[in-house]
Amino acid sequence: MKLKVSDLEFGYSSTPVLKDVTMDLAESEMLGIVGPNGAGKSTLIRCIDRILKPKQGTILLDEQEIKNMSPMEVARRIGYVPQTGSRTFPITVFDTVLMGRRPHLGWRSGDADMKKVVEVLKLMEIEDLAMSDLNELSGGQQQKVLIARALAQEAGVLLLDEPTSNLDIKHQLEVMEIIKNLVTTRRVSAIMAVHDLNLASRYTDRVIIMKKGTIVDAGSPSDVLTPENIRLVYDVEAEVINGNGNGRMPYIVPIRSVRPDESGRWGDE
Repeated sequence: MKLKVSDLEFGYSSTPVLKDVTMDLAESEMLGIVGPNGAGKSTLIRCIDRILKPKQGTILLDEQEIKNMSPMEVARRIGYVPQTGSRTFPITVFDTVLMGRRPHLGWRSGDADMKKVVEVLKLMEIEDLAMSDLNELSGGQQQKVLIARALAQEAGVLLLDEPTSNLDIKHQLEVMEIIKNLVTTRRVSAIMAVHDLNLASRYTDRVIIMKKGTIVDAGSPSDVLTPENIRLVYDVEAEVINGNGNGRMPYIVPIRSVRPDESGRWGDE
């Protein structure tokens, strides 16, 4: 499933958030969106999922404009995974994942829906948590459940808004390995907003780097995650190391923050 965003703009009242954003997502591709707080990463993802309504621009899913689709049709094609699940009334993991079947069923779930939930729980290796209360799980376990709910939708595109936020290093790697495996083996396409540049470097096929609502650069991790781009976007001096010997997986080491002086040249903080 292919996605194309053209000339997208969004803002709150008179405050622009996204400006002239154009990007695309290929089938079975993992695309990372990086940038500092306020860059527009989460807003872009929510516009694609129709949680937010852009002021202008087009979003095409397999050459069909998303704004002309019904909410159920969008939900059958796009799965959204928020940063964290909100604390709500008690609900089991099984019922949470079953909610992902809503775009495919009427008022009642059938045997096929139950089988799909069991299949996804096993895929995510959380079948032992099926009857557990979602609100009592750890952050990493909750994130797996939210991904499982999106997978139960059988959507061709996954939108993940900082799926590793607030997770320890073990759960970060587990979640990223699961997402990468889904993209590789199930031909799912994924867009992931992420803060950790090294996770983006290791797991994504392409990276978009944003600042103040605009795309500064896009391409392979080695082409985009350069010292020059990191300095321009984050105001941080960093060393980029050839992590795997072939230049395709750069490793970023932050050194110090920097800022432009009054003349426009860059100086140390």
